[in-house]
Amino acid sequence: MACWNGRSADCRQCGRPGARADMDPACTTPRYDRDHARSVFRRMSDLFATRAATSPIHVGVGGWTYAPWRSNFYPAGLVQRRELEYASRQLTAIEINGTYYGTQSPATYAKWRDGTPEGFVFTAKAPKRIVGARRLAGTGHQIEDFVGGIAELGHRLAVLSWQFDRTRRLDLAELDDFLALLPHAVRGRRLRHALEIRDPDVVGEDLLALARRHGVATVFTDSDEHPSFADLTADFVYARLMRSQAERATGYAPQALDRWAALARAWARGEDPDALPHAGRSDAVPAKEREVFVFFISAAKERNPAAAMALIERLGSPA
Repeated sequence: MACWNGRSADCRQCGRPGARADMDPACTTPRYDRDHARSVFRRMSDLFATRAATSPIHVGVGGWTYAPWRSNFYPAGLVQRRELEYASRQLTAIEINGTYYGTQSPATYAKWRDGTPEGFVFTAKAPKRIVGARRLAGTGHQIEDFVGGIAELGHRLAVLSWQFDRTRRLDLAELDDFLALLPHAVRGRRLRHALEIRDPDVVGEDLLALARRHGVATVFTDSDEHPSFADLTADFVYARLMRSQAERATGYAPQALDRWAALARAWARGEDPDALPHAGRSDAVPAKEREVFVFFISAAKERNPAAAMALIERLGSPA
């Protein structure tokens, strides 16, 4: 078979001899294999079809650039510059981890915003240079600079996560002053904050009371390596699940994914599940509907997209 300009060529998408997939679909030349081209275009469109959002429950992974995902998540041959475009149509949220190590330009944030579909959201880890500062109360200008830039994500920006490592010894009075610096709105849009504390000596009723006073969520980390407590301190829940297993195609056993779907639904209804560990009283906050963010992080990272998609599928089915 010859293409419309008389030269024989293989399809760039499937390799079928003599069938060009990049011809003008409006071409009327008989030698043009229009049916084949339409099927290729349809398959490519399906790859980037937007997954229906599971609001108020958002599910995703940390980041989107990870080499092993190019063999078990991203379509073969997908160019790297389109990986966010694809990932944001399979998941309903992504936690940006790169901002912990260095911020991006406002133009880059705007590009990420424009390359993702409606209903999809980002959360982002705050820079290490801020949370690691010797004097937290003196970081006001750095916070303003970070928030001012990442605000280009617009309505895609859902939560900023402030992670304090185990080696960062925190004083609650100092933390109180720091939380007072965090803006709760930017460019007319609400801005929420999550607090991840990895120093077990700080975790307790006083920390929870402080977080509730500032309207900040404490991150629930499902891990044996970090403090794990699911106390509710804000009108949203932020969970990081860190137990995926490499030997399981979806990272978690089906029963475990069923359990997380049930827990996510319970959080969204405003419940505070007793089955999860707590640092304080589980009846300390009133029951009300909450937005929920669930991320599969670290552990067998190569399996995390599959785990997230499996959870999204469960949440899209009747309970």
